[in-house]
Amino acid sequence: MTTPNAWVFLDLDGTMTDAGPGITKSIAYALEKMGKTPPTLKDLEKYVGPALQETFPQLGVDDVDAALGFYRERYTDVGLFENSLYDGVHQMMDDLRAQGFKLAMATAKPLVYARRITEHYDLAPRMEQQFGSELGGWLTNKKNLLEHALKETGADPAASFMLGDRSHDAIGARHNNITPLGALWGFGSRPELEQAQCAAIGDAPADIAGIVESLT
Repeated sequence: MTTPNAWVFLDLDGTMTDAGPGITKSIAYALEKMGKTPPTLKDLEKYVGPALQETFPQLGVDDVDAALGFYRERYTDVGLFENSLYDGVHQMMDDLRAQGFKLAMATAKPLVYARRITEHYDLAPRMEQQFGSELGGWLTNKKNLLEHALKETGADPAASFMLGDRSHDAIGARHNNITPLGALWGFGSRPELEQAQCAAIGDAPADIAGIVESLT
């Protein structure tokens, strides 16, 4: 039985939508603009999810602000909608709400972009709140983002869940005493999610409501 302050926080990229093509192509575009030869788009998929402020230094970029500017040059109008909704996400959200949970997005993506995606794919009406980072870099860390989300929602962390496809989602959840769940349909692997100590891992969105019910 859920409590009035039970929430499920949902990652966006790799959890609700497959944002891989738009992100990887925009990273490659930025690297080319910086005079670097980008890895293949497949090799860039491992960078989908973490904040770009962390990604570009790992790709040998010293001037992160310049790289972010080039990335946004392409992403804002083109890459944003090189994206697709994962099958079953709407039903998963509806099932969780029927169980009594309130839903909120918690993404490292800048909120100004994330809101356009959640509106476009009819995700926004299914959520009570939406949390994301700022273009200046504030709240790109999932630990800080979820701490902020807890304060804003009044959610009870012991009764709440964080669903995401990468280790930083689970690490941020555990830091805030929220139960982490893994979304294996995204860009993380099972070993990554297990090592991050997810309480459970779903193979598809259709699995999540049942997993949450079993853990409640």
